[in-house]
Amino acid sequence: MLMGRNALYYEDYVLSIQRFNQVISAKPFLAEPYFFRGLAKFYLEDYKGAEQDCSYAIERNPYTENHYSLRALCRVNQQNYTDAETDYRKALAINPMNQGSWHNLVLCQMEQKAYERADSSLDMMIRQWAKEPESYTMKAQVCFAREDTANAESWINKALEVNPYEGPAWSMKAMVTLNRGHYKEGEEQLDKAIVQLPRNAGLYINRALARYNQQNLRGAMTDYDAALEIEPGNYLGHFNRGLLRAQVGDDNRAIEDFNFVLEQEPDNTIALYNRALLLDNTGDYKGAIRDISAVLKDYPEFWAGYQTRAGILRKIGDVYGAERDEFRVLKAGMEKRAGTYKSTTSKTRKKSERNPEAYNKLVEEDSQQPEKEEYASEYRGRVQNRQTDLLPEPLYVLTYYKQTGQVAMFIPFHRIVESFNASGQLPLPLIITNHESNAPESRTQEHFADIKAITEILSDSPETTGLYLRRALDYYHLRDFDACLTDLTRAIRLQPMVALSYFLRAQVHCAKLQVEAGTASSLPLSPTTEAKIGYGQALDDLREVLRLEPDMVYAQYNIGNIYVQLHEYDKAIAAYSRVLERDARFPEAYYNRGVTRLIDGHVQEGLADLSRAGELGIYGAYNLIKRYSSGRK
Repeated sequence: MLMGRNALYYEDYVLSIQRFNQVISAKPFLAEPYFFRGLAKFYLEDYKGAEQDCSYAIERNPYTENHYSLRALCRVNQQNYTDAETDYRKALAINPMNQGSWHNLVLCQMEQKAYERADSSLDMMIRQWAKEPESYTMKAQVCFAREDTANAESWINKALEVNPYEGPAWSMKAMVTLNRGHYKEGEEQLDKAIVQLPRNAGLYINRALARYNQQNLRGAMTDYDAALEIEPGNYLGHFNRGLLRAQVGDDNRAIEDFNFVLEQEPDNTIALYNRALLLDNTGDYKGAIRDISAVLKDYPEFWAGYQTRAGILRKIGDVYGAERDEFRVLKAGMEKRAGTYKSTTSKTRKKSERNPEAYNKLVEEDSQQPEKEEYASEYRGRVQNRQTDLLPEPLYVLTYYKQTGQVAMFIPFHRIVESFNASGQLPLPLIITNHESNAPESRTQEHFADIKAITEILSDSPETTGLYLRRALDYYHLRDFDACLTDLTRAIRLQPMVALSYFLRAQVHCAKLQVEAGTASSLPLSPTTEAKIGYGQALDDLREVLRLEPDMVYAQYNIGNIYVQLHEYDKAIAAYSRVLERDARFPEAYYNRGVTRLIDGHVQEGLADLSRAGELGIYGAYNLIKRYSSGRK
C-alpha cells in the first residue's frame, strides 16, 4: 500500500495500479486499495474503471467521504450528472462542511438545468461561508443561465463587496459592461481581473476587443500576443491578430495567423478571403486566386470577390478571365459593386458567421455567457495523452533477444520452453516474448558461424533432429525465413511431437507475411489470397501446438492475432476469451480483445477490456479509453 501511494505521489500511475493489485489479491476485503486504484485510473482518465473501483470501495466501507467524492467526479466526466449529484449528497451527509463538494454539487445541478436546486444549495453555502465570494459569483452564473442579467449584476457586486480583488467577479462584471457597449469602463474592469488572473488567455482576448473598439490597435495587438503566449492554439487570438496585422501592413505575419486558422477550419471562407487579399499583396497571385475561387464556390453571389479576382487575373495577364468576372459583377447590378454593399455599424462579428462580406471584422464568441466554473479537483493524467494506434499487441514469439528497459508487468513462462533450455541444445536461452528485438551486431557473425558448423555436422549425420531446430533459430534471427521454414519442416518430419517446432514455424509464417504485405504497423484493408493461405498454415501449426500442449496459452493468443489480421473478429474474440479462461491475468489478451471489439463496433465491451488491460500494465490502453469514451478516434 505504501509503495503504491508513493507511486501515486510521483504520478507513476501504472506502477501504482500494480501495487494495489497485489494488495487486493492478498486482502480483497479492504476498501482502501480499490479506492487508490480507482484514483490512479482517474488520473489516467479511465473514468468507467475508476467508477467501478470506487463502487467496490463503497461496498466494503460506505462511511468514507472520499469514496463518494471520487466516484462523483468519475460520473461528472462521463456526463452522468444525476448520479454524481447523488454521490455528492452522500459525501455531504458524512461531512457537511466540505466546501468543494458543495461547489461541485451546484455545478451538477446547473448542468441538469435544476436552477432552483442550485439556488437552494448556494443559499446553504452563503449561510455557512458568507465571507467567500465564490458563492456569490456562482449565484450570478445561475442568474445568467436564467437570462436575468440585473440580478446577476447584483450578485457580482456582492462578491466584490466581500472581496474587491476577486478576479472572476471582475471578469463577469466586465462582460456585462462590454455587452452594453461601455468599452472604456469594461477595459478598466478587465485590467483588475487580469491582475488577479494573469494566465487567463480569454481575459486578454476580451480586453483586446475592448481596446479595438476604442481605436487602440497597438494595445489590442499587445493583448493578442499575450493571449497566444499563454494559449498558442487560441482560434480567436490568431484570427483577430491576423486582421490587425493586415491593417498595419504586416502581411507576411498576418498570413501566418490565417494559415493557423485554416489548419483548424479548412472551410473557413472568411479566413480564406483574408488570406487571398494578403497573398495578392505579397505577390502570390496563384495562391490568391486559389483561395478566392474556393470562397466563390461557396458564395457565388459574393460580388466583391469576383471584382478582387478580376484584378488579380489582370495582373497575371488573364484578360479573358478578368473580363468574365467583371461581366458577372456588372450583370448583377451597379449597386452591388465592391465597396457599395451595405455594412452594419458593428466592428465585430460572431464566430459562427460565415458571410464573406464581413471579412474585415474582428471575431468574438457567439455566446457571451461567463466561463464555466471548474469542478473542484486537481486530478489529471499524463499517460493517456500518448497517442496509441488501434492495433493489437504483437504475436508472442520464440527468440534469443527481447527489448530491454521495459517494466516487466507480466513474465511469460511455459514449462516446455524451460525444459528445452535445460536440455542444453541451444547456445543461448530461448525466450518467449511479444517484444522481440533484433540480434545485436556482435551476435550476427556468431549465427553465421553456427550455421556453418551445423551444416558440416548434418552433412555426415542428416538425422540429428535437434540441430535442425537450432539452425532454424539461427536463420530466423538472420531473417532468412525460407531457410528457416525448410529446417523446421525437416525437424517436424523427424520428430513430430515437439510443440516448439510447430510454434516457431507458425511465427515464421506470420513474420514472412507481415514483411511481404507491410502490415507490421497497420491492419490490411482486406487479406489477400496469399495471406489467407499463409495464415491458414500458421493456424494449422498453432492448433497442433494446442493438441500437444493444451495449456500453451501463447499459441491460443497468436491464433486470436491471426484472426484479427484475417478480419474474422468473432473468432479472434473467442480465441482471446479462451486464453483468459486459462489465465485471467493475461494483459495482452484483454487488450487485444478490447481493440478487436472496438474495431468491430462493440465500444462498451471494448472499453471494459481495455480498462482491465490498463490495470494489468498496458498503459497504452488509457489513450484508447480516452479517445473512444469521448467519441474521438
